[in-house]
Amino acid sequence: MKKYLAECVGTFVLTLLGCGAAISLGCDTAHIAGTPAVIGTAIAFGLAVVAMAYTIGGISGCHINPAITLGCLLTGRIGAKDAGLYMVFQVIGAICAAALLCFLYGCDSGLGANGLQALNEVGKAGTVSVEVGLVAEIVLTALFVLVVLGATAKANLGTGNFAGLAIGLSLILIHLVGIHFTGTSVNPARSIGPALFAGGAALNQLWIFIVGPFVGGAIAAIIWKIIEPKEAK
Repeated sequence: MKKYLAECVGTFVLTLLGCGAAISLGCDTAHIAGTPAVIGTAIAFGLAVVAMAYTIGGISGCHINPAITLGCLLTGRIGAKDAGLYMVFQVIGAICAAALLCFLYGCDSGLGANGLQALNEVGKAGTVSVEVGLVAEIVLTALFVLVVLGATAKANLGTGNFAGLAIGLSLILIHLVGIHFTGTSVNPARSIGPALFAGGAALNQLWIFIVGPFVGGAIAAIIWKIIEPKEAK
């Protein structure tokens, strides 16, 4: 039970600090707030992952993301029962964090919820299309989960102590690219929590941030199984 609770706490911290930074810095309106808000939010999510990796990594592996749990399931690193309970507790943690954010900032603050972003290039109007948003989430999640699978593989035991740092830094890079399109999810739990309280477009578009990351996580598992060195098994 301790590892499930650890996943709940870890996802709570990720959602609270990452989405809280997005609200405080105005990244819910990134096309207006500009570069500082985007960079600050990206760093917040990355540092939250680093902090939790070194806090609960030895307890649960610090997935704090259903897409990562799926990747670990498909590569044989976790059983089906544990994977299912990990995901349940991850979502619970994210919902609790969103509830607290709703209390602190108000549910009309946006809560750092994911959504198809407004286009802000010269000569363009409207929002990012569903197709572009979905592909962005699939590709970015695949890259992120691939980093997680590689950084925590047995083949990298020599640098394993730095896995949390590598994963956190990669999440910063992922956010720097993805915020423009979707606000960056790559994590169904992180999206479910805020969407439930924000409602509206965030809830209507939630399926993108569940389907996209899960497909990306599965693709990462397939790629890793193809390139996985023998000593990593």
